[in-house]
Amino acid sequence: MLYSVLIALLLTIGNAWAAPQAVVQTLSKEDTRKVLLVFGDSLSAGYGVPPGQSYPDDLQRKLDARGYQWRVINLGISGDTTSGGLARVNTGVALKPAMVLLELGGNDGLRGLPLTMTRENMEQMIAAFERAGARVVLAGMTLPPNYGPDYIRAFESIYSGLAAKYKLPLIPFLLQDIATRDMRYFQRDGIHPTAEGAQIVSDTVFRTLKPLLGAARN
Repeated sequence: MLYSVLIALLLTIGNAWAAPQAVVQTLSKEDTRKVLLVFGDSLSAGYGVPPGQSYPDDLQRKLDARGYQWRVINLGISGDTTSGGLARVNTGVALKPAMVLLELGGNDGLRGLPLTMTRENMEQMIAAFERAGARVVLAGMTLPPNYGPDYIRAFESIYSGLAAKYKLPLIPFLLQDIATRDMRYFQRDGIHPTAEGAQIVSDTVFRTLKPLLGAARN
């Protein structure tokens, strides 16, 4: 069941949007909270859920409810690859994030792109954000079995290898907590999380981020 979810997920991430689009966000001078930037593809963009119901939106609500002084900015673009992410990394850097959740690479794997290129793109993005003073957290992905065990292992090792090299926190598989047998947390397409599913994904992310957030003000 998990692999069927992955197959459908990766097909849709890569093909559902012909022209990736992003909502440009700017910083308010009055908002002194640290910036937590989500830099990813359709999984972060919140395809198919109402506005305000993506996992980055729910993550913001969790942070607010617990008294953490962080502002989540979502630069998820549906259909994006690591090459696309690298091309727009300066847009993310300009937001002066203190932390970046880097969620890219699934489309590269789906398209069978050279893994050396994917790794190089990821590494350049990590370096760019770290030079700007941001702490980078990796959100990993895996591939369906028809891609072959060697390719899958090599693909997954991009995330684990970069996490080890740069001493980055790693979420091995972003959707690990919603891939249930009954698919209850996915939309009717069986691919994208529902609003309820997005809340669970934000729980997954929050568990990894919590030790990095500093003290809450409750």
